[in-house]
Amino acid sequence: MSYRREEYHAYNGLNFTEHSGIDFSKHEIEDLKNIWRKTLEAGMHGIGFSMYEEGQEPGDIITEAQVERRIKILKPYSQWVRSFSCIEGNEHIPRIARKHGMKTLVGAWLSDDKEANEKEMEALIQLAKEGYVDIAAVGNEVLYRNELTLEELLGYMKRVKEALPNTPVGYVDAYYEFTRHPELVEFSDVILSNCYPYWEGCHIDGALGHMQQMYGEVIAAANGKPIIITETGWPSKGGSLKGAHATEENALKYFINAQAWSDKANIKMFYFSSFDEQWKTGDEGDVGAFWGLWDKHEKLKF
Repeated sequence: MSYRREEYHAYNGLNFTEHSGIDFSKHEIEDLKNIWRKTLEAGMHGIGFSMYEEGQEPGDIITEAQVERRIKILKPYSQWVRSFSCIEGNEHIPRIARKHGMKTLVGAWLSDDKEANEKEMEALIQLAKEGYVDIAAVGNEVLYRNELTLEELLGYMKRVKEALPNTPVGYVDAYYEFTRHPELVEFSDVILSNCYPYWEGCHIDGALGHMQQMYGEVIAAANGKPIIITETGWPSKGGSLKGAHATEENALKYFINAQAWSDKANIKMFYFSSFDEQWKTGDEGDVGAFWGLWDKHEKLKF
């Protein structure tokens, strides 16, 4: 989640309006479902791995069998998988993904719990040394959550870069954090940016254009370094935020347009997320449980 109250910025004249998306006015809901399914079957660059079944939550120890079952579901549709932690069963994700021929963006979950951070750091470095990490992500939105200082975060990033000189290293946060903190760009081999029009209250009709603007801001900040959109998506139900409405129709439209744009523009993008997760209803409210392309029973939604 990367909600912020202020309006988005001007982007140094960058313009991404060439591909404004599909004209959905001529399509009924069943047409959208057919286009959505064809888009999914055409394949994605990457997808976020949803770890937890109903009744599970972070802190629970997840089995290798559960991870493998879900990796097998995702494998036909995505080249890459992104994990968010390296402990409590999350360490199975990159190992099993590699077993099934997928590439891995592996994250260490950082917070204000320094003891847990040590476990995450050690596990990330170990996984990379074993050859299971294609890109290492040191933290996810920890600046957005105000759980570490910039100096503390950069210290963790430096430590991973020194331990893994042959592995690309970055940090995941909302797109605007890279403008605010140029040190993040300096310490990153690759810029890992979350872009959520929904969390900025954007109406679905302007959502693709707004995401393109977000990406433009990252380009302006990145100083030529490679960029990956590490999260973007749209919830299928659960409520509204200003002009953004969480509905099945809007989730269909956003996925179709985001994939079409990223494919046409050759932009590396991880869609969020794979499976609905019931535990994600805290800070995010009801919508938190409905970001998946698959439902909580591991069935495709459409």
